[in-house]
Amino acid sequence: QVQVVESGGGLVQPGGSLRLSCAASGSIVPIINIYGMGWYRQAPGKQRELVATITRGGTTNYADSVKGRFTISRDNAKNTAYLQMNSLKPEDTAVYYCNADRVVVLGGGTYFDVWGQGTLVIVSS
Repeated sequence: QVQVVESGGGLVQPGGSLRLSCAASGSIVPIINIYGMGWYRQAPGKQRELVATITRGGTTNYADSVKGRFTISRDNAKNTAYLQMNSLKPEDTAVYYCNADRVVVLGGGTYFDVWGQGTLVIVSS
Protein backbone atom coordinates (compact mmCIF):
# COMPACT_ATOMS: atom_id res chain seq x y z
CA GLN A 1 0.00 0.00 0.00
CA VAL A 2 1.06 3.59 -0.63
CA GLN A 3 0.55 6.50 1.72
CA VAL A 4 0.71 10.22 1.05
CA VAL A 5 1.20 12.67 3.90
CA GLU A 6 0.92 16.45 3.66
CA SER A 7 2.47 18.90 6.07
CA GLY A 8 3.21 22.59 6.41
CA GLY A 9 -0.24 24.08 6.72
CA GLY A 10 -1.10 26.74 9.24
CA LEU A 11 -2.33 30.26 9.83
CA VAL A 12 -0.71 33.07 7.88
CA GLN A 13 -1.48 36.71 7.24
CA PRO A 14 -2.50 38.03 3.82
CA GLY A 15 0.60 38.62 1.75
CA GLY A 16 2.52 35.99 3.64
CA SER A 17 4.11 32.78 2.44
CA LEU A 18 3.82 29.11 3.27
CA ARG A 19 5.52 25.98 2.00
CA LEU A 20 3.63 22.69 1.89
CA SER A 21 5.23 19.27 1.62
CA CYS A 22 3.83 16.00 0.35
CA ALA A 23 5.71 12.81 1.08
CA ALA A 24 4.73 9.52 -0.55
CA SER A 25 5.94 6.18 0.74
CA GLY A 26 5.20 2.49 0.52
CA SER A 27 3.94 0.92 3.71
CA ILE A 28 5.39 -2.50 2.90
CA VAL A 29 7.51 -2.15 -0.23
CA PRO A 30 9.38 0.90 -1.51
CA ILE A 31 8.15 3.18 -4.26
CA ILE A 32 9.97 2.84 -7.55
CA ASN A 33 8.34 5.61 -9.54
CA ILE A 34 5.57 8.21 -9.37
CA TYR A 35 4.32 9.64 -12.64
CA GLY A 36 2.37 12.63 -11.41
CA MET A 37 1.99 14.57 -8.20
CA GLY A 38 -0.36 17.41 -7.59
CA TRP A 39 -1.95 19.74 -5.11
CA TYR A 40 -5.67 20.29 -4.80
CA ARG A 41 -7.69 22.37 -2.39
CA GLN A 42 -11.19 22.61 -1.06
CA ALA A 43 -12.49 25.79 0.52
CA PRO A 44 -15.59 25.92 2.72
CA GLY A 45 -18.70 25.69 0.59
CA LYS A 46 -16.75 25.04 -2.59
CA GLN A 47 -15.81 22.05 -4.69
CA ARG A 48 -12.31 20.65 -4.69
CA GLU A 49 -10.16 22.29 -7.32
CA LEU A 50 -6.81 21.61 -8.89
CA VAL A 51 -4.06 23.95 -7.76
CA ALA A 52 -0.96 22.64 -9.48
CA THR A 53 0.46 19.43 -10.91
CA ILE A 54 3.91 18.23 -11.84
CA THR A 55 5.04 15.17 -13.74
CA ARG A 56 8.10 13.12 -12.96
CA GLY A 57 9.85 14.88 -15.80
CA GLY A 58 9.10 18.30 -14.35
CA THR A 59 6.22 19.49 -16.51
CA THR A 60 3.99 21.78 -14.45
CA ASN A 61 0.45 23.04 -14.69
CA TYR A 62 -1.22 25.71 -12.56
CA ALA A 63 -4.68 26.99 -11.94
CA ASP A 64 -5.09 30.53 -13.21
CA SER A 65 -5.89 31.74 -9.71
CA VAL A 66 -2.42 30.82 -8.41
CA LYS A 67 -0.19 31.50 -11.40
CA GLY A 68 2.65 33.78 -10.49
CA ARG A 69 2.16 33.18 -6.79
CA PHE A 70 2.51 29.43 -6.25
CA THR A 71 5.30 27.13 -7.36
CA ILE A 72 5.13 23.36 -7.40
CA SER A 73 8.27 21.25 -7.34
CA ARG A 74 9.30 17.71 -6.52
CA ASP A 75 12.25 15.66 -5.42
CA ASN A 76 11.99 12.32 -7.14
CA ALA A 77 14.67 10.74 -4.98
CA LYS A 78 12.58 11.54 -1.91
CA ASN A 79 9.17 10.92 -3.52
CA THR A 80 8.19 14.32 -2.23
CA ALA A 81 6.36 17.25 -3.78
CA TYR A 82 6.30 20.81 -2.53
CA LEU A 83 4.06 23.80 -2.96
CA GLN A 84 5.59 27.19 -2.31
CA MET A 85 2.80 29.68 -1.76
CA ASN A 86 3.58 33.39 -1.86
CA SER A 87 1.44 36.51 -1.71
CA LEU A 88 -1.29 34.55 -0.01
CA LYS A 89 -4.83 35.86 -0.10
CA PRO A 90 -7.84 35.10 2.09
CA GLU A 91 -9.31 33.31 -0.92
CA ASP A 92 -6.50 30.76 -0.63
CA THR A 93 -7.94 29.51 2.64
CA ALA A 94 -8.71 25.82 2.19
CA VAL A 95 -7.74 22.30 3.03
CA TYR A 96 -4.93 21.39 0.69
CA TYR A 97 -4.67 17.80 -0.50
CA CYS A 98 -1.82 16.05 -2.25
CA ASN A 99 -2.34 13.45 -4.95
CA ALA A 100 0.09 10.92 -6.34
CA ASP A 101 -0.83 9.14 -9.56
CA ARG A 102 0.62 6.03 -11.12
CA VAL A 103 2.69 5.06 -8.15
CA VAL A 104 4.81 2.04 -9.03
CA VAL A 105 6.12 -0.03 -6.14
CA LEU A 106 8.73 -2.73 -5.94
CA GLY A 107 7.34 -5.89 -7.46
CA GLY A 108 5.43 -4.18 -10.25
CA GLY A 109 2.28 -3.02 -8.48
CA THR A 110 0.79 0.29 -9.58
CA TYR A 111 -1.50 2.58 -7.61
CA PHE A 112 -3.64 5.35 -9.09
CA ASP A 113 -4.83 8.55 -7.44
CA VAL A 114 -3.48 8.13 -3.95
CA TRP A 115 -4.67 10.98 -1.71
CA GLY A 116 -3.30 12.43 1.46
CA GLN A 117 -5.32 13.45 4.50
CA GLY A 118 -5.02 17.16 3.79
CA THR A 119 -3.43 20.08 5.56
CA LEU A 120 -5.33 23.21 6.53
CA VAL A 121 -4.21 26.62 5.32
CA ILE A 122 -5.90 29.70 6.77
CA VAL A 123 -5.06 33.13 5.42
CA SER A 124 -6.44 35.78 7.71
CA SER A 125 -5.53 38.95 9.55
